[in-house]
Amino acid sequence: MNQTAQLRIGISAFTASGWEGSFYPEAMRPAEYLSHYARHFDTVEVDSTFYRTPAVSTVNGWYTKTPPSFVFALKVPQVITHERCLLDCGAAFDEFIGRAGLLNEKLGPLLIQFPYFNKNAFATQSDFLARLSTFLKRLPKALNFALEIRNRNWLDARFTDLLREHTVALALIDQAWMPRPSQWFERLDPITANFAYIRLLGDRKGIEEKTTRWDKVIIDRSRELREWVDYTQQIIRRGVPVYIYVNNHFAGHAPATVRLFQDLYQTTQLPSP
Repeated sequence: MNQTAQLRIGISAFTASGWEGSFYPEAMRPAEYLSHYARHFDTVEVDSTFYRTPAVSTVNGWYTKTPPSFVFALKVPQVITHERCLLDCGAAFDEFIGRAGLLNEKLGPLLIQFPYFNKNAFATQSDFLARLSTFLKRLPKALNFALEIRNRNWLDARFTDLLREHTVALALIDQAWMPRPSQWFERLDPITANFAYIRLLGDRKGIEEKTTRWDKVIIDRSRELREWVDYTQQIIRRGVPVYIYVNNHFAGHAPATVRLFQDLYQTTQLPSP
């Protein structure tokens, strides 16, 4: 198996403060950013769809500015996951799915990202799982979905079994208050679909105390990247392709983090079985 072909890695957005001159040429117009991005990376996680369903013209623009092999991962809008918490959201969800479908063969996983839920939102994990189960039953079977929760104590077999039942990928995230990769795999099998979805998010609060301009790496996260490289290769050796998306908050400059991950991946390839 060609392991590299089973890996797609990109960034959690294709624009950021400080990328002008550090990633995008100084004189480049914003309308050209996505095409430039797509010459360097083969996938992107679109953060803007979290805030609103994109216009038809926007989605069509994404499609025409990228090569045939490019893949978009889109966040499900927050009105569904945060504001309505999966209740009475059918119309909003259907509108989003219809708009996402305009990407055709370039549409990759759709990320259902939940916040940390306190007891005012759900008194127990069972309450959350009951509502989630109802929602997952209506997901279009032809599309790939990943799902992220930030309640680490809810990461158990009941939760992963529910995702596995509906072939939804558990999003594995690198974040200050979530488990390290080894802990994910020690506690349970976190691979719940026919693909894996990894998000390298970092410590937003901690790094924003140092900078809010994302033009250079300011934290050495090479040790953590090596850990993720190791687990990515283990997942791929199971025949499961992996999508990875890097946030600027992980180390300070996501394009450099992606390049470092790719270098580490290439130089630590596992032998074929």
